[in-house]
Amino acid sequence: MLPLFLNLDGRRVVLVGTGPVADAKRRLLEDAGASVRQVDPSAFQPADLDDAWLAVTAADAEANARVARAAADRRLFVNAADDPANATAYLTGVVRRGAVTVAISTEGAAPGLTGLLREALDELLPRDLDRWVAESRQQRTQWKAAGVPLGDRRALLLDALNLLYGRPEERPVP
Repeated sequence: MLPLFLNLDGRRVVLVGTGPVADAKRRLLEDAGASVRQVDPSAFQPADLDDAWLAVTAADAEANARVARAAADRRLFVNAADDPANATAYLTGVVRRGAVTVAISTEGAAPGLTGLLREALDELLPRDLDRWVAESRQQRTQWKAAGVPLGDRRALLLDALNLLYGRPEERPVP
């Protein structure tokens, strides 16, 4: 699998399904800026995927398979909720802190484990990660201007992040 983040802002995503799982998928897609067109599985037609960038299903295996076939004909990726056999893309467990997004996947094989790992990472990551991003951006700009080699930057970044906490010789603590 290739981990990949998609910019869905303003792009059409077709969601085939109804109910709580479809509702959760819809919220996730809308939070990512997607223009979601929701279709009842019993009313799905292959043409519903025209002009879509991604298809997402939250239906039974038969409906998911119909969507997967139609998507394959159009070279679209499909996320099929709890149906890896009909999926070519997997939505993951996600932890967001400002500009930082961490995603976890078990390739659709163990969604419960994905959820547990997401919860664990959510607890481990510092709440002020946005400060880390701001400091990293600032340092990167300075290093690029000064011609600091890429290989030297990680240690310098660790020092800069430690200084955010007044600990010049310790690692930041979550």
